[in-house]
Amino acid sequence: MTAVSGSPRSSRLRRTRVAQALDNRGTLIATLLVPVLIFFVLFNTIPTLWLLGLSFYNYSLTSGSPPSFVGFRNFIQIFNNRNNIWADLSRTFTFVVFGVGIQTVLGLALGFLFWGSKEMPGRRVALTMLFTPMVLTPVATGTFFRFIYDPDFGVLNVILHGLFSTRPINFLSEPGTAFWAVLAVDCWMWTPFMILMALAALGSVPKAELEAAEVDRLPWRKRLTLVIWHHGKFILMLGILLRTIDSFKTLDLIIPLTKGGPGQETRLVAMEVNKQAFESFNMGWSSAYSVLLLLISIAMTSVFIFILNLRRRRGA
Repeated sequence: MTAVSGSPRSSRLRRTRVAQALDNRGTLIATLLVPVLIFFVLFNTIPTLWLLGLSFYNYSLTSGSPPSFVGFRNFIQIFNNRNNIWADLSRTFTFVVFGVGIQTVLGLALGFLFWGSKEMPGRRVALTMLFTPMVLTPVATGTFFRFIYDPDFGVLNVILHGLFSTRPINFLSEPGTAFWAVLAVDCWMWTPFMILMALAALGSVPKAELEAAEVDRLPWRKRLTLVIWHHGKFILMLGILLRTIDSFKTLDLIIPLTKGGPGQETRLVAMEVNKQAFESFNMGWSSAYSVLLLLISIAMTSVFIFILNLRRRRGA
């Protein structure tokens, strides 16, 4: 009888302990999430809403006049080619496509090289040196390469003159070379990021499946498509998405290199926003421009996610 009567009591005790543990866990989760949510609301949600609201006003910090509501006039002026938005967008998309494409190809090639040579002497030192450009600030990188490209004492012109006896080339001041010189710096700086994503994607491939493919003597082309790509595509696509968004808003690398010149050869969309907001202090127009860029970034992200989910559904 004692055992029978004690069973319900022990069950109630267990339920009480479980309820207390769940309450404590919920309190811990709330304690950890609340600061993050507060930070997100203060530094992301509120500024975004303020930016969206300001885009419908005519407001200049230098006029001394209060903001005046103008509706969609700022957006209409942008699309009327008032500040050559179409040329800036075309130049920016060219920069993104070529930059991210080159970085992805080089990242995959070097990622496969380091992934397949795990016993290579000095592998860790080589990887550490290879990842160094990624941790440098863009402003420092731009200043560093400005000296490299210098036509008078730049090391690049010295090397070219020694090899081909060419005349000094002002890479950052000539229209035919400025854009590609900036693109080369961007690739130098961010290819290590794609190498890191490639190594992460390759590391997610199960060794058992690779060994099974080797035992079955599966050709390398089928190993890439059926085994490696199947498991590593999400991480790789995520890296491409992050680089696409980051390249689309490139600014701090261009300012120390060319400041958008010569002419408008290296002026990307972020340069126009910076000029209107922090040089002309036209806050309403720059807010409208920023909203358009935000919508373009959201659209690109949606396309990437749709393609990734579509491939995942087909694979399932």
